[in-house]
Formats: sequence, structure tokens, C-alpha cells
Amino acid sequence: MRISLPEPRRQGGMPLMEALACRKSIRAFQTGAELDSQTLSDLLWAAFGASRPGRRTAPSSHNKQETSLYVCKSDGVWLYLPLENALEQISDKDVRGLTGTQEFVADAALNIALVADKSLITHKTGVGVTQTIFVDSGFISQNIYLYCASAGLGCVARALFEPEKVAAALGLGPEQETTLICSVGPLAPR
Repeated sequence: MRISLPEPRRQGGMPLMEALACRKSIRAFQTGAELDSQTLSDLLWAAFGASRPGRRTAPSSHNKQETSLYVCKSDGVWLYLPLENALEQISDKDVRGLTGTQEFVADAALNIALVADKSLITHKTGVGVTQTIFVDSGFISQNIYLYCASAGLGCVARALFEPEKVAAALGLGPEQETTLICSVGPLAPR
């Protein structure tokens, strides 16, 4: 199943310097909360959407754009299609709890798995490929953090997950590697 997202809002939001001042890691999310489709569209576009022909909102080494965003929500796993600004369902299972070892990951409205296709990095080998995919995921995760700060959402980037479990839950191939997972959602009431 494929669903189209609303056109992302490309103007407005919090000024950059304020978003930088507000950016922080949040590990307490409102249980049962969902993001509306406009917020989800804005978030995914900010993360690694198509900003202009052939380019994205975050840089990637040699513009290889090797990173895909897998969105784990209560209604399943969805692959973000940035050129169409759409989501394609990969699974109808709620795997949020499998995307990390901390208890709060199951409470987040969504967990965005940043998955690199190492076969697309053709200009480097070995350690160069590893450095590239992790640096590129850093750019994307910072965009997620800044969007969340601007939108008043909680966010935390995590490397505490079991790669084999995540790969199985997302249906990844041998050249795909999950580099980072960002938990996002409304903050838990205080």
C-alpha cells in the first residue's frame, strides 16, 4: 500500500537560532500519541526530502543519497519515498519496540530508522564506506532534531538497538545497514 503525504510546508517554523537553542534529546513520549499527516510530511521532508531537482535537505557524500528512512509507527513499517513525498508500507506490524533496547522506544509515536545502502557508495571501500554512511546519517538526524525543536516535538537519536532484529523487522537486504534510529513524538505530560 502507498499513501501520499500532504505537500510539506517549506516556510515558517521557529527561526534557526531558536531551534538550535531548543534542540535536546527527549526520552519520555506521550503514550498512544500519533503524528498527523501534515506534521509527518513536514518532518520527513526536513529529514531527507527532495529540496530541489536531484538534491535533498541534507547533504550526502558525492550526492549518492544512500540513506532511506524507514518509519516505524503503530500501523506498521513504512518506507519514505522522497521524490513522491509518499509512504510505502513494508509491513503492517508494530515493530517500534524492536527498534531499540530502551523501554521508551515503544511509546514514541514513531521511530525513524536511517538505513544506508552500502552498494551505492561506489567511490570508497572499507572504512571509507563506514565513515560515509555514518556521517551522512548525522546530517539527517540533525535535521530531524531541528525540525522537532521547531515543532515542539520530542526527539532522540539512538544507536542502542540490535541490528539483526531491526534488519529482520524492516526486511533489509545484505547491503543495507541501519546506522541510527530517531524516536519522535509528543512529549509525555509532566
